Amino acid sequence: MATPAPVHPVDEVPPVRSLAAFGLQHVLAMYAGAVAVPLIVGGAMKLSAADLAYLITSDLLICGVATLIQCVGFWRFGVRLPIMQGCTFAAVSPMVLIGTTGGGLPAIYGSVIVAGLAIALLAPVFGRLLRFFPPLVTGTVILIIGVSLLPVAGNWAAGGVGAKDFGEPKNLALAGFVLAVVVGVQRFAPPFLSRIAVLIGIAVGLAVAVPFGFTDFGGVGDADWLGISTPFHFGAPAFRASAIVSMLVVALVTMTETTGDLLAVGELTGRRVEPRALADGLRADGLSTVLGGVFNTFPYTAFAQNVGLVGMTRVRSRWVVAAAGGILVLLGLLPKLGAVVAAVPAPVLGGAGLVMFGTVAASGLRTLAEVGFEANHNLTVVAVSVAVGVLPVGVPTVYEKFPDWFQTVMNSGISAGCLTAIVLNLLFNHLPGRPGSREDGAAAPEAPAVSA
Repeated sequence: MATPAPVHPVDEVPPVRSLAAFGLQHVLAMYAGAVAVPLIVGGAMKLSAADLAYLITSDLLICGVATLIQCVGFWRFGVRLPIMQGCTFAAVSPMVLIGTTGGGLPAIYGSVIVAGLAIALLAPVFGRLLRFFPPLVTGTVILIIGVSLLPVAGNWAAGGVGAKDFGEPKNLALAGFVLAVVVGVQRFAPPFLSRIAVLIGIAVGLAVAVPFGFTDFGGVGDADWLGISTPFHFGAPAFRASAIVSMLVVALVTMTETTGDLLAVGELTGRRVEPRALADGLRADGLSTVLGGVFNTFPYTAFAQNVGLVGMTRVRSRWVVAAAGGILVLLGLLPKLGAVVAAVPAPVLGGAGLVMFGTVAASGLRTLAEVGFEANHNLTVVAVSVAVGVLPVGVPTVYEKFPDWFQTVMNSGISAGCLTAIVLNLLFNHLPGRPGSREDGAAAPEAPAVSA
């Protein structure tokens, strides 16, 4: 009898119990980020509480559908890797501007639909650009992703941006306790439990948080049992040229960010992303963004928060993240369940986030370990790219005097650092060097894989 071909870890289907636990872990890791965009945009537009709740349930529903498309895939849609999808923060400023200057939600959704179609059409073009992402660039981008996410975890640990008790020692103590639980479970627990260390840390942290008054479940009783998002709930989409142009800029930024995230997950899972797979992943982003415009939510992209969870737990199955997508669909259809998850306090998420996002940064360093740094300018490429990527994270207002399109691109540390790494790699490793120098690209170990 012929021996069956071994199944790649990405395609393995764990037992149902493991699927549920691992999937819930992914949901908890990304939930706060998932609902932040509708809260920010809806709050800026001064929507009613009922409309805000509608935006959130719609967002969770399409988050789940988008994740299923990306992980399970059909035809040429979906990268078929463990990738969580969520609303991109790159679109927040343009959408607030569109929504508050007379266009309202219909103008936002019109521009989102056009942007989604553009992403789907441009996906093959981006797929052919993969040769410009050697280990020098991918390692740098993964490092920037991790470093740029750490302030998110820090804000959670301190209580959440805007919290009245932001920075109180009790918040940091709770985050530190969760961090200690996650590390302890990883070090001393049996293998299965160590893989759900984040879930255990969040559960233990929540159990401690409730009696100490960090949170309550009062909102659960007020939430509806059933909520169904209907197409164009806020009216037919309006297609305004200025709104469409700004959202197309966002589309290019999200495609760059998604490319970095897909490459990062490919490195972590041992299934490197090829040009066709990258195009399929970006095409899924485009489809999900169109669905977002139709079902009253916003542009979608790969969620970097969950990249760290894949690396930390070493659970590489895409079906685990597909299960997380299924849970998100349930949360979108059952607002009462969503209210339960929303009751997890920010410091609990912060303690877990510090481990996850730090893991992403460490994975970038591991990829950079494959790169040669002798007799070339690769160190300069990494140094300048990280500096440009981290600048808007450390100084959020650094570009506030620049035009809106420039801010959209550069305020995202991931896209800014990624673009810088690509340009500098081409400059130092692929353009002809000075006569007699070794900077003509031959000295760079990865240059043969990236023919210009």
